[in-house]
Amino acid sequence: MDTSTRQRWLSALANSPIERLQALLPPDLPAETRWLRRAETGLMMLQGRSGGSGARFNLGEISVSRASCQIGDHIGHGWVRGTDGRHAELIAQADALLQDPARHGELMKAWIAPLESELAERRAARSREAAASKVEFFTMLRGE
Repeated sequence: MDTSTRQRWLSALANSPIERLQALLPPDLPAETRWLRRAETGLMMLQGRSGGSGARFNLGEISVSRASCQIGDHIGHGWVRGTDGRHAELIAQADALLQDPARHGELMKAWIAPLESELAERRAARSREAAASKVEFFTMLRGE
């Protein structure tokens, strides 16, 4: 399993609204999910870098929820910002199913491709909103 591919689908699942995941995933989720860790909520320290590339510093804490499950031979993990444990559990189940080579291609097309396109559209809309509020400054020289 390619790490960057797994990061890609976990990112799409974590950045999608739970309502969208609940509508998209349940028909394919199996009943034989064995929970290794039911949803838990805790805090995680966020780090920043001065100037974007300098020394690391602790920026602050954020609430995260996590869950882990096993479906067949595959173990899935779900992490999401906030306190929504159900969201983390859905991500964990989807992660386990996406690791199955027999279903991987089908689920990538059915789940991840639509979620990624919706995420790209949301990002483009936010970018358009920010661009609309951009202010151009200029200076005039005083004649002395």
